[in-house]
Amino acid sequence: MSLPRCALLWARLPAGRQAGHGAAVCSALRAHTGPFPRALGRVPAIACASSSASGGSKAPNTSLFVPLTVKPQGPSSDGDVGAELTRPLDKNEVKKILDKFYKRKEIQKLSADYGLDGTPRFFVFNLTFISADLYLIAQINAVFYFPAHVDDLFPFFLRHAKQIFPVLECKDDLRKISDLRIPPNWYPEARAIHRKIIFHSGPTNSGKTYHAIQKYLSAKSGVYCGPLKLLAHEIFEKSNAAGVPCDLVTGEERVTVDPDGKQAAHVACTVEMCSVTTPYEVAVIDEIQMIKDPARGWAWTRALLGLCAEEIHLCGESAAIDLVTELMYTTGEDVEVRTYKRLTPISVLDHALESLDNLRPGDCVVCFSKNDIYSVSRQIEIRGLESAVIYGSLPPGTKLAQAKKFNDPDDPYHPYFSFRSIRRIIFYSLMKPSINEKGEKEIEPITTSQALQIAGRAGRFSSKFKEGEVTTMNREDLSLLKEILNRPVDPIKAAGLHPTAEQIEMFAYHLPDTTLSNLIDIFVDFSQVDGQYFVCNMDDFKFSAELIQHIPLSLRVRYVFCTAPINKKQPFVCSSLLQFARQYSRNEPLTFSWLRRYIKWPLLPPKNIKDLMDLEAVHDVLDLYLWLSYRFLDMFPDASLVRDLQKELDGIIQDGVHNITKLIKISETHKLLNLQNLSAESQSRLSGAAKSQSKRGRGPRAMGSKAAEPLGPDAEEKSLASRLVQQGLLTADMLKQLEREWMTQQTEQGKGRLETGTSLKGTRRKKKEPDSD
Repeated sequence: MSLPRCALLWARLPAGRQAGHGAAVCSALRAHTGPFPRALGRVPAIACASSSASGGSKAPNTSLFVPLTVKPQGPSSDGDVGAELTRPLDKNEVKKILDKFYKRKEIQKLSADYGLDGTPRFFVFNLTFISADLYLIAQINAVFYFPAHVDDLFPFFLRHAKQIFPVLECKDDLRKISDLRIPPNWYPEARAIHRKIIFHSGPTNSGKTYHAIQKYLSAKSGVYCGPLKLLAHEIFEKSNAAGVPCDLVTGEERVTVDPDGKQAAHVACTVEMCSVTTPYEVAVIDEIQMIKDPARGWAWTRALLGLCAEEIHLCGESAAIDLVTELMYTTGEDVEVRTYKRLTPISVLDHALESLDNLRPGDCVVCFSKNDIYSVSRQIEIRGLESAVIYGSLPPGTKLAQAKKFNDPDDPYHPYFSFRSIRRIIFYSLMKPSINEKGEKEIEPITTSQALQIAGRAGRFSSKFKEGEVTTMNREDLSLLKEILNRPVDPIKAAGLHPTAEQIEMFAYHLPDTTLSNLIDIFVDFSQVDGQYFVCNMDDFKFSAELIQHIPLSLRVRYVFCTAPINKKQPFVCSSLLQFARQYSRNEPLTFSWLRRYIKWPLLPPKNIKDLMDLEAVHDVLDLYLWLSYRFLDMFPDASLVRDLQKELDGIIQDGVHNITKLIKISETHKLLNLQNLSAESQSRLSGAAKSQSKRGRGPRAMGSKAAEPLGPDAEEKSLASRLVQQGLLTADMLKQLEREWMTQQTEQGKGRLETGTSLKGTRRKKKEPDSD
């Protein structure tokens, strides 16, 4: 029996029998072969690794393993393999031996134990490497010319696999690094104290957040963790107005109320920015149900497990109570639940709005797409009314300005979406785009949780409307809305987690030639979590990592750039991240003057919707600069100047949003003109084609002049279309659809006339009537 064959059989023994028979096996091997050859000296160690490799962990996804290029040392494989030995091997025969080797079920099973599955990556042998390995050539000679077994190739196969897939060599270490099964242990400062957890549960407008904030304001020190910059800003202003000095911390902004820059005892921040090392008396975590969010849930998990506060007040839906209780059980902390009921009544109407003519003061039309927002705003303006507009990509200053406009009782009547002073919520649609756990975009009806959150904005206790109403724009949606609102909210099952920079650095230490995007994939695949947790979707992180992969940066700096929040749908924002990273890699500070040139400042007020969207993208770029300036102070040195510039840009955007209906009207006019030009060009092409075909058919009058000349009332149709668009009764998309249908009809009619003219070829035709055209 050959040495590799014996090692293979020994590797198949159970772990206990390996320990008992290891000495006997090694003695037998030495007696059979003498001292181990240098190339095979690691075989017993490789066999020992098999026991731990198959010890209950899930098999890794080898499709994530990117092979390294290993340059062979030795002769070329163009001719016979092993020609320098006594018996040369024909490479075709070697291929047959390898094919037999790969098809062996025993080899496939043993390979799976070491992390190699049956994918094409399993077949890592090739003739180039075989020709460079004298020991392997000798073994193939033994298989080919002597009664050796093909399984004896396995140690050589495994050694080569580990050369091109280094992850196989350090699987156990990688599993330990990516073990996420006990997250509470990541926060020793929080575990050193016994915290009191109070869960304020209730629907929207039940006063749960109010009671938590009162405890926050009365404490000696506190932190508020909110899901939005606007909410953090609201608590910041409310706290300082109440005489409680409070700082503001978001990803892009730091505001200290002390003129000397001394930190206040209270801070309002976005949840991602909370400190888990600073001690507080009271902490408030708002919207705790977002702990289940596929992308951001990790931030709520981190705050819940890591905040060093004597009291932690959680505000959110009852669906999160069970999960929070289970998580706190693992930390040895009890949860006190305080339940609240809605302060004002709310009802679902039995009739839909159906027309914007039925709008009343205090109405809020909720849309789930920008196009719907533009359309509704335009139609409201046509009716002689003003509308305040808020959507996600607007700067915070513009959102606040629009909110103040809506809440001002002296301002003209205007429906819009706000957080205050709403009598009736009107769902323009119930379909909402969303991102699932796999990072895939879906369009589906809103969830019960989302519907309750939005509907609850009507008739708030602090507004002038003491009773709320909810309905839909379309009659057919009303029954679905009632069904959604009556469904029970599913309990939250798991909390999100996210790998830290330290964990990724440790991964990179073991896999130094692997890209950051691939490191993330391997980390997520290797990670192990308890049933109460899940690893958050990291597609946005990977997108940024792939975007700047070719730029030379240290791993820590690269990681920070990839965590910068950007809208990957905005090309200018993405290219700006790339440009900022390139400047950083050159060690060239991004100064205020450089940034002004880059964004082509000064910027003009928007003339149409596209201009407004471009200004919003520039505002996002300034946000990105400010975000990076708090991480790399020396390379982004002019944060205060950029902040002033951003405020100026915010004013320009506010003016654009204030005149948004005018911008929409101009944009639709441009679309209409483009469509009319397209129509004229298409008509001209159709006329030219008809003339050409009629000439070929020798019947110029068979087509008549209708296909060759524009219709008589065409100019009137253009002006009618313009009027319909301006009145909001016809959109550019509808006009385009009508244009396509009209062109199709005219083409079919032209073909019909052409066929008629061809059939009359050579016959005498009647004289054409004067008005037949």
